[in-house]
Amino acid sequence: MASAHTELSSTMPQTPHSKRLIDLRRSLPTQDGAGVHIQRVHDFRGGLDPFLMIDELKSDQEDDYIAGFPPHPHRGFETITYILHGGITHEDSMGHKGEVHAGGAQWMSAAHGVIHSEMPLKDQQGLHGFQVWINLPAKRKLETPHYRDVHPQEMGQVNWAHGKLIAIAGHWQTDQGEAQGALAQLGEKAAMADLRLQGGSSITLNDADQYPLLVMPYRGQFNEGPRQGQLGIYKDGNTVTLSSPEDTGALLFTGPPLREPIAHYGPFVMNTEQELQQAIEDYQSGALIERAVIDETR
Repeated sequence: MASAHTELSSTMPQTPHSKRLIDLRRSLPTQDGAGVHIQRVHDFRGGLDPFLMIDELKSDQEDDYIAGFPPHPHRGFETITYILHGGITHEDSMGHKGEVHAGGAQWMSAAHGVIHSEMPLKDQQGLHGFQVWINLPAKRKLETPHYRDVHPQEMGQVNWAHGKLIAIAGHWQTDQGEAQGALAQLGEKAAMADLRLQGGSSITLNDADQYPLLVMPYRGQFNEGPRQGQLGIYKDGNTVTLSSPEDTGALLFTGPPLREPIAHYGPFVMNTEQELQQAIEDYQSGALIERAVIDETR
């Protein structure tokens, strides 16, 4: 059986200044919450820095997802949940309640601490969505938490004859135009977009900062790149051209690596084991959300 990720040769053909596809990682089946079936790519050792985990929730079988994610804590990172079909509701310890449907997203910066629940909603095609974990730098891990629903009409778009790019967060520049996401950034200047290409078409993404680019198709495939069920990692350049032999949809992620130590246990992501133990103790004592409650009522 193939390994979960495959290192690619550094001698692959490339044009000057173009990013290289250096790694392909396969999403693997797991369960989380109250038994929700998930396809997951994760790396808490910095391989996707500043991203930590990408979960895909996709099923037309209600029993695979309807139990959802009952109340649970988070500290030290951000989440964004993006919906293609169905929907999701949110309630948290800050008093927020939200609901988004196809094309919408829910963003939460857990920071100092949040307890929240996420319960799925279905449509005729069931549920299809993603939840992404984005790391926060050490200096921001204990900030006040925040939450926001993001609706489709808030997202900037690049539309052309053979495709569409939907900017969910951050600024995106392409050879077909540019778009600004509804969220200025994820984490520390990270960005996310939904790319949809018709078969036989292509797009070139421009990146003056030369940050790594993660490409995760949820439908179709790219020529000499990732296909559905894989995550492609591109590095070392300021452009990348994605072309597809068939109709393809994919999530795109980019941002500056934090290059900080990661200490992870369940719903907590800190920098040291001592900070991790403190998060667990704060959750058990109720201090995890104490600051959030105080700050939100000022």
